[in-house]
Amino acid sequence: MAWESYNLDQIAHDLVFARKDNGDLFNQVYKMRTTIAYGLERFWGEQLRLKGDEAKYWRATWDKLVEMMEIAGITIPNYDNPDQQIRELWLDSKEKRDDRKVTLAVLIQLCDCMIWWTQRYKKA
Repeated sequence: MAWESYNLDQIAHDLVFARKDNGDLFNQVYKMRTTIAYGLERFWGEQLRLKGDEAKYWRATWDKLVEMMEIAGITIPNYDNPDQQIRELWLDSKEKRDDRKVTLAVLIQLCDCMIWWTQRYKKA
């Protein structure tokens, strides 16, 4: 098995850098990090509750997570239909439970990297 870094820091940088001129969005990453404690379902669902650029930021972060996990061999549901997405996210089995734990750990790390980059780009 070869080492795969998954480029978490680069992905985090790209997500933050694309929004660096919109200071209102910067605080969203802290909310993202906090929401992880409530699970993948809640994290995914925040994009439905929010509007505009905030919702797009959450969706972009989710999409990047799905891409990273695919590289790792873990398939995370990513449907446009909310009913189908919720059904798949709540599907419970031992394999899914283990995948969910790994995915949450990666999401925590991604958000921590995003927080780091947010601090670097914040205007004093």
